[in-house]
Amino acid sequence: MPLTDTAIRNAKPGAKPARLFDERGLYLEVTPSGGKWWRFRYRLGGKAKLLSMGTYPDIGLAKARERRDEARKLLADGIDPSEHRKATKTARTDRAANSFEVVAREWYGKLAPTWNAAHGDRIIRRLERDVFPWVGGRPVAEVTAPELLAVLRRIEARGALETAHRALGNCGQILRYAIATGRAARDPSGDLRGALPPVKGEHFAAVTEPKRLAEILRALDGYQGTFTVQCALRLAPLVFVRPGELRKARWADIDLDAAEWRYTVTKTDTAHIVPLATQAVAILRELHKLTGHGEFVFPGARTNGRPMSDNAILAAMRRLGIPKEEMSGHGFRAVARTILDEVLGVRPDLIEHQLAHAVRDPNGRAYNRTAHLPERRKMMQQWADWLDKQKAGADVIQLHGDVA
Repeated sequence: MPLTDTAIRNAKPGAKPARLFDERGLYLEVTPSGGKWWRFRYRLGGKAKLLSMGTYPDIGLAKARERRDEARKLLADGIDPSEHRKATKTARTDRAANSFEVVAREWYGKLAPTWNAAHGDRIIRRLERDVFPWVGGRPVAEVTAPELLAVLRRIEARGALETAHRALGNCGQILRYAIATGRAARDPSGDLRGALPPVKGEHFAAVTEPKRLAEILRALDGYQGTFTVQCALRLAPLVFVRPGELRKARWADIDLDAAEWRYTVTKTDTAHIVPLATQAVAILRELHKLTGHGEFVFPGARTNGRPMSDNAILAAMRRLGIPKEEMSGHGFRAVARTILDEVLGVRPDLIEHQLAHAVRDPNGRAYNRTAHLPERRKMMQQWADWLDKQKAGADVIQLHGDVA
């Protein structure tokens, strides 16, 4: 006689396991501890077998019968339900283990040690913010070109076309890694060639109006925010290094007595020396009283264990009324290169050395980091003095160009 919900609810545990039979091999086993387990008994190849169907009340009578019927259909096709369940579970595990995000993080873990830390951070943040939420859970072998394009369109829609191109490049690298490791057969990112509009080259914003440059320099000196950011703003024009190198400056790399800052250039992974003008040394000596006990010259607002955020200087400039279209932290490099060359008459190779650009000697060999150090030291002091004159009201020439 078939089981009923009432009979199941009223079943009480005994000293030994009890079996309440339904139909076509399904029964409920009531254990001495009170557990109620659905079982399906069947024969295959002359052997008796048993398949668990879950526990009551999580699996009700109707659901247990549905599972039994599914198992019987497999048996009718000569398939062992137990083996089918194991294979399905294994396939599900494999799909999860080979998801796009899992493979991407494995790829990142392999290559990140070979990258500059900031470069690696940008890549993983881009993937976590713009890619993983949409295709991260998909089996890497099943990711399609339309799915990737949908991801890129979301990035493009917020006005970040260059980021969309970079995300596409990263996805292609991940998919090719999946192919190399036997987890995908092809890279669909190649099908998206031409699907995104090209990125138009842009110059880093730099001042182009004489009077405005002097106003900006005076505004930077008069910033009323935190002293750390104030010092970073005052120092940025004097050293014209890349913004990331300035905010990550370490006291261990700075010798105030020798008036030198020695560090490794993030973009090229080469050693570099920045001679410090007397104005720069004065700023750093003053700041050393506040942050000199820690690692970073410009520590973050919340913790001394990390440098200030990459947005701190830009945000300060915006609060000072300096729009992003007019000047960026990177723009001081373009300002320095133009003025040093066209106004102060400094040799171009000295300027390029100080910008940490690759400079070759007549035989094609790269100069070392100490090349022309006395001349560069003189140049940096000349530059700092020129900036002081502009703040005092001297004429300023028009600027142009871009420096990486």
